[in-house]
Amino acid sequence: MNSPQPYPQEMDFLMTQHRHTFVEDYTGMVGFGFSREVDEKSLIYYLQKFSDDDLLKTLVPRLGDEEITHLFELMSRLMRQYFSDEEYHRYFLKDEGHSPSEEP
Repeated sequence: MNSPQPYPQEMDFLMTQHRHTFVEDYTGMVGFGFSREVDEKSLIYYLQKFSDDDLLKTLVPRLGDEEITHLFELMSRLMRQYFSDEEYHRYFLKDEGHSPSEEP
């Protein structure tokens, strides 16, 4: 089994733009099926736990090619379905200066 490869140091600037505070501050119930509100908070909690650098450095090298493709396509489809172009640039790309008129 291959050892997880560290993220390139030149990518460090990207990590400082992202926040994962919900998982640190949330003290409510974590579970699914209780109510829509608890489901939404639980999903945020799980996704933030899932996006932990150490977890992903361990998990990703173990995923099969189809699993990597499936996860990428699922996340891409959800963003295309629920984000406007402006929201995609603001929240995912962290490109605050983007305006729709800048499209090629």
